[in-house]
Amino acid sequence: MNKLGLFLFMTILMMIWGFNVSAIKILVSSFPPITITAIRILVAGFFVFLMLGVIGKVRRPNRKEFQYIIYGGLFNITAHHFFLAHGLMETSGANGGLILGSGPVLTAILSAIIIKTMPSRMQIIGFIFGIIGVSFIVVIGNGGLSGFSFGDIYIFLSILSQAFSFILISKAAKTIDSRLLTGYMLVFGGIILAIIGLISEPLAFTNLLDAPSSLWILFLASAILATAIGQMGYNYAISKIGPAEAAIFLNLNTFFALVGSALFLGEQITIYHWVGLVFIIPGVLLGSGAIESLLRKRRTEKMKPPIKERNVANK
Repeated sequence: MNKLGLFLFMTILMMIWGFNVSAIKILVSSFPPITITAIRILVAGFFVFLMLGVIGKVRRPNRKEFQYIIYGGLFNITAHHFFLAHGLMETSGANGGLILGSGPVLTAILSAIIIKTMPSRMQIIGFIFGIIGVSFIVVIGNGGLSGFSFGDIYIFLSILSQAFSFILISKAAKTIDSRLLTGYMLVFGGIILAIIGLISEPLAFTNLLDAPSSLWILFLASAILATAIGQMGYNYAISKIGPAEAAIFLNLNTFFALVGSALFLGEQITIYHWVGLVFIIPGVLLGSGAIESLLRKRRTEKMKPPIKERNVANK
């Protein structure tokens, strides 16, 4: 796949991920939230293993990799989707999508705190922009503290737990294929969610049988297209175009989440949502280090001699 094809693929993927926020909100509002989330995650996990089995990429993890699978599954899958399901029940899809868009900024902040990597000036400015953008949505956009929504806090905890897990996953990915790691985490985290669902929603499975077929089609699209193929596709894109370019596309995810909320949920997009988006987008570009990485890459390419000169030097 050439670079133009990859860019088109990433744009379509971000559209699927953005619209998936609306799909998840519909699902958790129509079904018992934890149970349907657990089933969706397990279906995605088994589909990942099916695809990896076809290409011969499935293997048993070693003891150290298994530890990363447990921790990554608990934070990246169980905690992330638990808070996401509860959060989308209590807040709008627009708010949820915009807060989720601050993920790269939170990942960079946690990396600076945990791994002790000093952020640059650009990253610090990005952190500030990201915080302002999320604050605009959570506090000002809800009518001040009087209109404060716990759903927004759940969404923030959801993306915070996922951002923390990315640090663990980055260490594990040095020895295990990231796609296989994703599959193991989905299955492990989905099983834990299912156990929580059995305890908190004991009559959930009887309610699932009465759902119309349209909801199950939406369920399969969310599980297979957005969660399974989407996650594997994003990991593939990172390996081809690099994390900096991939992080830039995450801004489209935030934009499509906002558009999806208006189209599929009929939500009103206010000026506060757009202001929050205006702050979050540069926050992601600067805070994730994407802009600095691209500038560094261009400087390196400019310093290289032309191809003819390099060929002469090699001869």
